[in-house]
Amino acid sequence: MLSLCSSGIVEVLLCRHKARNALGYVFVSQLRNLVSALSNDSVAKVVVFRSLVPGVFCAGADLKERAGMNPAESDLFVHGLRTLMTEIASLPMPTIAAMDGAALGGGLELAMACDLRTAAYTAQMGLIETTRGLLPGAGGSQRLPRAVGLALAKELIFTGKRLGGQAALEIGLVNRAVEQNQSGDAAHGEALSLAREILPQAPVAVRLAKEAMNRGMEILPPPSSSPPPFCFQVIHTRDRKEGMAAFLEKRPPRFTGE
Repeated sequence: MLSLCSSGIVEVLLCRHKARNALGYVFVSQLRNLVSALSNDSVAKVVVFRSLVPGVFCAGADLKERAGMNPAESDLFVHGLRTLMTEIASLPMPTIAAMDGAALGGGLELAMACDLRTAAYTAQMGLIETTRGLLPGAGGSQRLPRAVGLALAKELIFTGKRLGGQAALEIGLVNRAVEQNQSGDAAHGEALSLAREILPQAPVAVRLAKEAMNRGMEILPPPSSSPPPFCFQVIHTRDRKEGMAAFLEKRPPRFTGE
């Protein structure tokens, strides 16, 4: 859902309530359509991604849906998810993710596809895929090292650690972190404040500055590039199946390294 918050600020509203904004096939398709429309929107000077679901920004990939996919379907889904993140990162105007709640797995990858991030101290975020027998497949394994450094990114991905807003601010994962308020939208308010600081600047200059910085980063392999083929071997592992089963059965996974 799109909303014109104020002159020049457009919001993408995540509102898949029952599934906690989990990234299922239809939801990803809808988001891609919205992002495609925004790419040619001359009114939008800043885009804010926020959630209307209390306590959650995005719970990541819809594992219940994904558990029923065969390897080919899973590969196709991950490709679509990765394409969505690339399209968000490629939007010409600045983008801000407002995390007032959990941003896990693909949810954090969505936030990292944005240029800037705000978070409430109570928000929880992390690339937790290894706890499900998976690995970040939508750009997170490339974007996180660029945000926090390679060694720290490896630690966070290897352990599946979750961070609060304050810790995320300290390592540079988010730009601003604030105390949560009674209405549960403090990060959203901070995102709007940040957006309003951008609005007075020359729109063409801002867009070109974004393009210049993004192109400058392309001296390294771009985050939008597909992971090496060997990464998809994880789809065929017993650990992946065990991770899916453990999630559905609400129990700790028992990984065997197979």
